[in-house]
Amino acid sequence: MSHTEIYRYLFENKTVALDPEGYLVNMEEWTPAVAGALADEEGIQLTDAHWELIDVLRDFYARYEMAPAMRAWVKAVKQRLGPEKGSSLYLMSLFPGSPAKRAARIAGLPKPTNCL
Repeated sequence: MSHTEIYRYLFENKTVALDPEGYLVNMEEWTPAVAGALADEEGIQLTDAHWELIDVLRDFYARYEMAPAMRAWVKAVKQRLGPEKGSSLYLMSLFPGSPAKRAARIAGLPKPTNCL
C-alpha cells in the first residue's frame, strides 16, 4: 500500500481507495453506489441530469483514456445532448465550483489534467 492512498468507508462493507484529492485509486472499483457516496461527500444529490453528464464523461474517458477538462467536456456534451445542455453554465449549475473536477471524481475518473 502506498502512503499516498487514503482508505475511506463509503458505505456498508465497502472500502474504496482514494488518492489524497479524493479520486479513486482503482477505477475498477467504481459503481453507481460509489458515485452516489462521492456525490454525497461533494454535497450533490444526483439526478437524471447528473447521470447523463456522468455518462458523457465516462464515454469520453473510454474513447480518449483521459478525463476531459471543461472545454472538451462542454463540446462532448453539446455533441451528445444538444446546445441547451452543452454549456459551461449548465454544467456549473449541476456541478458547482469546478464542474470538470467534481464530476470526474464522482464518475470515478482521474482528475482532468488541465484543472487546478
